[in-house]
Amino acid sequence: MSGELIAAAAESCHLSTGGCGFPAPGAEIFFFDEIAKFTIGQTEFAVTKPMILLWLAVVVVVGFFVLAFRKAKVVPGRVQGLAEYGYFFVRDGIARDTIGKEGDRFVPLLFSFFFFIWMNNLWGIIPFAQIPVTSKFAIPVAFAAIVYLAWVPLGVKRQGLLPFFKGMTMPRDVPKVMYVLLIPIEILSNFIVRPFTHAVRLFANMFAGHMLLATFSIAAWYLFPVNLFSEPSGVAVIGLLGSAASTVVTVALTGFEMGIQALQAYVFTLLAAVYLSDSVNAH
Repeated sequence: MSGELIAAAAESCHLSTGGCGFPAPGAEIFFFDEIAKFTIGQTEFAVTKPMILLWLAVVVVVGFFVLAFRKAKVVPGRVQGLAEYGYFFVRDGIARDTIGKEGDRFVPLLFSFFFFIWMNNLWGIIPFAQIPVTSKFAIPVAFAAIVYLAWVPLGVKRQGLLPFFKGMTMPRDVPKVMYVLLIPIEILSNFIVRPFTHAVRLFANMFAGHMLLATFSIAAWYLFPVNLFSEPSGVAVIGLLGSAASTVVTVALTGFEMGIQALQAYVFTLLAAVYLSDSVNAH
């Protein structure tokens, strides 16, 4: 969440001070000032906190697995065992179960998606980072575009242009007269709505989770009485109870968000495998 927003709520805006409404967080907590700028050709680029966290996620994920497997042993240690479990989870639980016998070909892509997205989700609950990078819509859109540009050309290559589009738009065992209605719907569903919802599902969950955490964190500050012993007892008690309740909810939501972060990385990767399966395995 935005440290500036928390600071403002803590320093100058409390329920007990009067004349100050609750500083509810808005879309501004997802925007960050430029840290640096640079120009390549005629294009100007700005470095922001989410960009740094995105690249740091690359370093963390690659660094962990390089560390785990640089001296691989037949009997793995704790770090290698954990890394192997992650690999087998993606290979057996996603690639092979969804795509079938050819799933192993796509393990590197799916493996990278799962752990990279998970790490970028986790930034939302890590102190000083406190922003899930995937709550920036451009990031899930880029991930979904990679998947889209993988499964559509692959389907055309493996099945042929007409058989692939026929399989995606003309379900079997349907009266031919229904194709007039079904073909436009299937084109819209498979080639337009599918990549859009693939991106939105990840973005919306991370956006909403971050907004909830920010709201209850600020509420804990806002409700806490600044002058505990000099304020009327009723106001102080109400403020303390409200602040304590908001703190408990924040902690509970943080734990819940950890599960959602892993789940959304899994769902995105699983859907990517489903789409790749459509290309490899004709309907």
